[in-house]
Amino acid sequence: MTTTWRHLPAPAREIAAATTDAVAAARERAPEAYDVAVARLAAADRSGLVLGAVVRLLLEETHPDGLDGDDVRQVLEGCVRDAAQWQPDVDPHVVLVLLAGALGVYDPDGDESPPDPPAVARHAPLLVADLLAATGRPLDGYLTAAFTEIARTERQD
Repeated sequence: MTTTWRHLPAPAREIAAATTDAVAAARERAPEAYDVAVARLAAADRSGLVLGAVVRLLLEETHPDGLDGDDVRQVLEGCVRDAAQWQPDVDPHVVLVLLAGALGVYDPDGDESPPDPPAVARHAPLLVADLLAATGRPLDGYLTAAFTEIARTERQD
């Protein structure tokens, strides 16, 4: 964990640490470590908010001119194909919901089977790891930016 998170409240530090561990396990394709980190994420209140902000930041960086339907399909297919090699229960619908949510176009009321927090916790690190591979940058900066953005939004509300 970086010193950037030292002054965050304990729940935010736990989300940061669990996210870091889950993404590292996803990149290493380490199922046991992944399951442990995902369980921590699923238990952490508001982890979905943080993970969604990280996904959005990564999408903005990897697609600076915006995303169209083909871009979303490519991200979805790439993530699911890669994850399915070591996580055979990956659900494309959950990954699509994560993408749509990060882009601000997901309506849970219109979804017959919206993913629950454990499903989000299980799939978001797979998507983050996949998007990080395209940037070549470490996760820390995106987590820091996500926490900063969330704090700014909460101060304005």
